[in-house]
Amino acid sequence: MIRWEAHTCLPLHPDASFASLERYRANGVHCVCINVGMDMNPLGQILAVIASFRARLLAAPERYVMPRTVADIEQARNEGKLAVVFDLEGALPLLERPEMVALYRDLGVRQIHFAYNRNNTVAGGCHDTPQGLTALGRRMVDAMNDAGVLMDCAHTERRTTLDIMAHSRHPVVFSHANPLALAEHGRNISDEQIRACAATGGVVCISGVSKFLGCETPGAADIARHMAHIANLVGPQHVGLGLDIGFSEPGLNDDPPGDFDPGFWWPASAGYGKGISQMRYAPIETWQQLPGALRAVGMSEHEVDGALGDNMARVARQVWGAASD
Repeated sequence: MIRWEAHTCLPLHPDASFASLERYRANGVHCVCINVGMDMNPLGQILAVIASFRARLLAAPERYVMPRTVADIEQARNEGKLAVVFDLEGALPLLERPEMVALYRDLGVRQIHFAYNRNNTVAGGCHDTPQGLTALGRRMVDAMNDAGVLMDCAHTERRTTLDIMAHSRHPVVFSHANPLALAEHGRNISDEQIRACAATGGVVCISGVSKFLGCETPGAADIARHMAHIANLVGPQHVGLGLDIGFSEPGLNDDPPGDFDPGFWWPASAGYGKGISQMRYAPIETWQQLPGALRAVGMSEHEVDGALGDNMARVARQVWGAASD
């Protein structure tokens, strides 16, 4: 059994505290995927964050592991260590060069999606005009498959996600996305998208964000309800969890430098108001309450273990191992 947090967000600053990682460990999580950059972040900011996070993780081998395989995560679990991997949200940090995917993989990025809410030259964002996956985007999917990096469809629009899932040779995931059938929001995904993801062998990881769950104060029961929708629609083997907590620290500004417009990336017309500062998140401690909440919606112990990590581990075994094919 592996407990796998598919997406969370430390402050995008080289000095961001690792206190939240320790909270994940205390709550029984074995692998955490943390964001290291989005489409609005310039490359200099992203590389500084990656360099700092890597250096500090590698300097504490008694606490952390940067895994290359699921076997590394299993060993970390057995030794009481936390496995940490990185993700990118958007294709702009790839600089329109497919070969950048393997470079980021070697730096610890094991999961990437191609558009953060807005369109770019690779893919369409969920809060923009539908455009689908571009010709460059198809080459990027090939690069992801070749490099053994998890192809993520969070934040991308319907047509793009379906294009990606049709083109990818390997299972595709949504690292933090919720069913549109349960909460009306542009970030949520349709049953059609959920079925297409499952058809690849992939996993839909439920977010713990209030607006995407359709509640004011998100908790384990709310998350379990969304997980149950996925399980009932396509089977419990396609359910995962990505709480998508946005951590902040007083006095630590992680905004992109320069002329940054939050209203562009999180448009008021999509229900964000003034950016995402008003978002509420299910806390890390929800991990301890979820087994009971999932049993309450009808999942067996085996299915609970799958939803809380084993399903993501299954996909990662297949995709991460593809780099050596």
